Amino acid sequence: MKWVRQIFQNLILLGSLTFAVVLISVAVALYLWQSTDEGRLPAKTAVVLHAINNNLVTLDIDITPPRIVTGGGGGGGNPLLREDMYVSVMGDVQVPVRIYRPRGDGPFPIVMYYHGGAFMEGYGNIDTHDNIVRSLASRTNSVVISVGYRVAPEHIFPAAVEDSYAALLWAEENASDFNGDPETISVAGDSAGGNIATVMTLMSRDRQGPDLTSQVLFYPLTTFQDIELRSRDLYDSGYYLLSRQVMYRARDLYTPEERMWSNPYTSPLHADDLTELPPALIITAEFDPLRDEGEAYAQKLSEAGNTVRATRYRGVMHGFVSFYEVMQSGRYGLQEASSFLRQAHGGVLQESPYQLQVRQPPQGMDRVREQAEAFAIAAYLLGRTGVDLINP
Repeated sequence: MKWVRQIFQNLILLGSLTFAVVLISVAVALYLWQSTDEGRLPAKTAVVLHAINNNLVTLDIDITPPRIVTGGGGGGGNPLLREDMYVSVMGDVQVPVRIYRPRGDGPFPIVMYYHGGAFMEGYGNIDTHDNIVRSLASRTNSVVISVGYRVAPEHIFPAAVEDSYAALLWAEENASDFNGDPETISVAGDSAGGNIATVMTLMSRDRQGPDLTSQVLFYPLTTFQDIELRSRDLYDSGYYLLSRQVMYRARDLYTPEERMWSNPYTSPLHADDLTELPPALIITAEFDPLRDEGEAYAQKLSEAGNTVRATRYRGVMHGFVSFYEVMQSGRYGLQEASSFLRQAHGGVLQESPYQLQVRQPPQGMDRVREQAEAFAIAAYLLGRTGVDLINP
């Protein structure tokens, strides 16, 4: 039976060598994906970007990755009530809204959410950002209303902001229908939606209402003008999920006339008057072409006498909060926004001197878990690439 034992030992040795080769291959691939011209990426950011940029997964915010990848992250809290409906904005024009609200009598604070998507058809809608809206409603115990404003190229500025403001007025006037508190209304949005959210604060001030409680801006676009911004030069390739090409196309379609670029309702960074605006939380991402203009807007809000908190998240890209089910930094960002809204709604928001906070990538056990999950995702992606090569 010596030959049997010998074969068995050889099989074990072969299996061990194969396993070692696989581990080394995954480790090398992960190292290479983390290395970019703009800096070294955290492992989780690297695998997510590699997967998206190589079309190994679709860029779909509603993607539900395997539980081994997500760690089971979710909104938590009590089940929410959901309602989809249409709101009249201009004459016979109606736009869709999606309402998430807690169970119970209320009244609950209201958060108007404006989705990102470059102001253009096909780049974002209330479905692509449903996970953020649902989670904010759960985490803040608020009514969150997602607004499907009209977009370019069919509808240019100011359609999107006028739709958004009309929806805001509708929410205030009809708050009792969904157990909302018309005296406690905040606005929030990401990217293009972050632009719209902050424009809502200007419109509400300029048009004498509604009085807004707070604003939360995730990596907002704050200027359409051609000004020197280092982050736009560094991270505009598109690898970090937003390219200069898309930004120029959005500007050409949404604001086709150059005079529109200096309007405070498109470029709030250049508004002459930023006084008397609600407390703001502005979250930016390190690897994001919109980083510097978001932080510049936070600085200008503070200089105008407003309460402002701003946090730059290291090691992440544009849109990272939408990936909170996959990325720990996204969960951190969502937690920070939810905490800010709860404090603002409860009237316990503390004022402090403005200072840009820098949040480091996950540390401790969170970092260990991120590394392990990144390794598992990398192995999956390499395996999928191999299968695709065999079966084109």
